[in-house]
Amino acid sequence: MADGRASEPESSLLARLPDASDVARLTDHYFNKTKAVVGRFGDKRVTYAVFMRRPVVSAPRLAVEWLERMADARGTKFEIDLRHAEGEWTGAGDPLMYISGSLFNLVDLETIYLQKLGPACVAAYNAYTMCVDLPRAAFLAMDARHCAGSEMAEMMAYAASVGSESARREVGAKGFVGNATDATARFFGQKAGFGTMPHALIGYAGSTLRAAEMLMEVYSSDNLTVLVDYYGREVTDSLEVCRRFPDVADSGRLAVRLDTHGGRYVEGLDLARSYEVLERNAPLSLRGYRTELELRYLTGTGVSAAAIWHMREQLDQAGFSNVRIVASSGFTPAKCKTMAVANAPIDTVGTGSYLPEVWTETYATADIVEYDGRASVKVGREFLLRKPG
Repeated sequence: MADGRASEPESSLLARLPDASDVARLTDHYFNKTKAVVGRFGDKRVTYAVFMRRPVVSAPRLAVEWLERMADARGTKFEIDLRHAEGEWTGAGDPLMYISGSLFNLVDLETIYLQKLGPACVAAYNAYTMCVDLPRAAFLAMDARHCAGSEMAEMMAYAASVGSESARREVGAKGFVGNATDATARFFGQKAGFGTMPHALIGYAGSTLRAAEMLMEVYSSDNLTVLVDYYGREVTDSLEVCRRFPDVADSGRLAVRLDTHGGRYVEGLDLARSYEVLERNAPLSLRGYRTELELRYLTGTGVSAAAIWHMREQLDQAGFSNVRIVASSGFTPAKCKTMAVANAPIDTVGTGSYLPEVWTETYATADIVEYDGRASVKVGREFLLRKPG
């Protein structure tokens, strides 16, 4: 594989599955029919160009490793000319790779390797842009609940690690430091997933403070991150926990997580007060032209830039400047970019919103561009023909 591969100590689930015996029932049937025709009339060596219709960050490892496994299973070799190393930006229509080999052995694999490629590349792009826009914030991948099963969860964790590593190399970003499940923690160099507390624990405990006390009793050596929006008392409950655990707060082991939904403002804010908070802390964020969406991220309900600055002010004024802020709830690439405009004091972003939002953008495509060394591609796709280099 190319340079830039993120550390991963064991083979990926998606690089192993599906097994060679499952390919025929999982691939598009016209590929199976083509395979039968080629088997009767004679094989040719072909080259496929594989590309995306939108800019992405190259995340080809799962597809490449699976192709290599299929080649071994079929007793053949595929030549994979990777034109963009893992983590590199790739333009729309720019081939990510060329795959050469026996048409009989390649033709029925296209459906599956494209499934392993397109979504990962778009998610890596999203993760990269988020990390670049907020380079001083650490990110936690909290997407598992939003994935369509364990295979997608693995693909998305891999993608986040690729985009994150690229942002680290380019701008020194902290990037993604962990995720929510043990199953994919290895993509982030961790042995286990990270977690704060769910709203269910606070409801069970009966108060935010009691939930924090329970966590500290059971996990006394862990850092404590407290979810503070359950009762709509983000500031009050945060300060109550800080005063209950002053040593933990002073040592930097305590964080409060803002996860307020978009149906209300954080405690102590409304629209006018949100503008006042930003005027004090990030006045330039309000000076230029802002779209309706950007204004909502800056001064609206939920976890806005004003809400984060408001929490930072309240913690600092109470003497808890070492308490960290974790922000979650809808942190898409667009929201992260707006938070950067406001220089929002976020220590950690919890996000599942780097997942591809428009699924049609994840479609990877492959076209044969050479038959037995002769260049040939359907009209309009000549840009895919292999160029030297």
